[in-house]
Amino acid sequence: MFAAGGFTLTHAMVIFRALGPFQAVSADQVLDLGGQRQQAVLARLLVAGGRAIPVSMLIDELWPGAPPTQALSTIQGYVSRLRRALEPDRAPREEAGVLVSAPPGYALRAGVEQVDAWHFENLVKQDSEDLDEVTRRLDTALALWRGPALAEFSELPWAQAESLRLDELRLIAVERRADAAVRLGRAGALIPDLEAHASGYPLREEAWRLLAVALYRAGRQADALGALRRARQVLREELGLDLGPTLQRLEQDILAQAAHLDASPAATVTVRSAADAEPGTALRVVVADDQALVRTGLRVVLDSEPGLELVAEAENGEQAIAAVRLTRPDVVLMDIQMPRLDGLAAARRLLAAEDPPKVIMMTTFGTDDNLYSALRAGVSGFVLKTSPPEQLIAAIRAAVAGDALIDPAVTTHLIAAFTGRADPAAPAGLSDPEIDLVRLVARGFTNRQIAVSLAVSEQAVADEVNGLLKRLELLDRAQLVVLAYESGLVSPGS
Repeated sequence: MFAAGGFTLTHAMVIFRALGPFQAVSADQVLDLGGQRQQAVLARLLVAGGRAIPVSMLIDELWPGAPPTQALSTIQGYVSRLRRALEPDRAPREEAGVLVSAPPGYALRAGVEQVDAWHFENLVKQDSEDLDEVTRRLDTALALWRGPALAEFSELPWAQAESLRLDELRLIAVERRADAAVRLGRAGALIPDLEAHASGYPLREEAWRLLAVALYRAGRQADALGALRRARQVLREELGLDLGPTLQRLEQDILAQAAHLDASPAATVTVRSAADAEPGTALRVVVADDQALVRTGLRVVLDSEPGLELVAEAENGEQAIAAVRLTRPDVVLMDIQMPRLDGLAAARRLLAAEDPPKVIMMTTFGTDDNLYSALRAGVSGFVLKTSPPEQLIAAIRAAVAGDALIDPAVTTHLIAAFTGRADPAAPAGLSDPEIDLVRLVARGFTNRQIAVSLAVSEQAVADEVNGLLKRLELLDRAQLVVLAYESGLVSPGS
């Protein structure tokens, strides 16, 4: 999530709070934002991270399935009253500076640190090797929470999705802070909090790992093994699964009193024995996801598909990078939010290396605002974990072929994100046929589909797309999609 920048605040600073009771505060005074539906307008714009939301989308999302007859005028009234509350000193005809018009809708203009949810996410997603700095930053991030996020709007699907996403980020922040503290030798003081965390979220394997390591380093080897036995019991009863590879390795190391447990824990990677064989014609895939159930599901999908070979699994971004170095895969399926190093940061590192694999990002929520950053980083696909298996397989094969498959539900979000932006001219020097080709790519067509549509060979399409990438100095096909939206070549609803 990101905030729009490049503007100067001319009114009293307003602080927006969504990580707890929904509020807007100015000069230490809580502002009157009106009724819950009116507040929901502001909350929805806050969730958009500074990007414009069309009025039609606001109507659909504030009154799912049954908008009132006068919905448009009602929204306009809400916006007018919110503007008066947020900028009481603004002259009658002066342009709004906070809740702004962005045809065909509205947007919230604020700095990252003015919105607690934006500030929190920005702090959590920063990457650093300095463990003391990580601890301080995550302490600051977690201190922003005052209660459940967006609880006032829990009956609205967009608020439910965002609340779940933010809470997942909060749990990741808790675990990253604990991991940093354990590495710094502060395990003993963490144990009560880690016990509560593992008990409260018993399906999170990272919670059990941290608890077991902390107990072991506090001289409580038996209790560390007991924690892992509890984890195994919960996973078997709830999911029908055994411990994941990291917890199994940790259990063995505790029994053996492995020396590395007394130092910073190294990333461990589960590499399949097939990876030791000479690579054949199968596409080699690494799966990186912190949830055992997701990894198991992906393993079943990949094992059942001819021509695909799962060569390694990882549970966080650090392990994913290590797995790629060990196995040299063709494709990495990467969860966008993971402990210790999130998927987006790991993807950036992988794609910056020499001869990188294709990276396909996975997310649980179609409203995930990391989409734009992931595409800009050069990933070769973006899919929902809830997508059917054939969609996942198509994404893998499209990535290897040089295409970039974006799940239709995510594409809808991308279109909305660019609604209301200025419409600059297409990149200079493109011919009309080239512009048509860019539009087809941006709409999610593969080379084969484009070839059928234009009645040309698939190789001709591939050559033309590769030529465009070189001329426009773009890293990957996914960045061509971003360019199409930024340039106005593809518009909402097209």
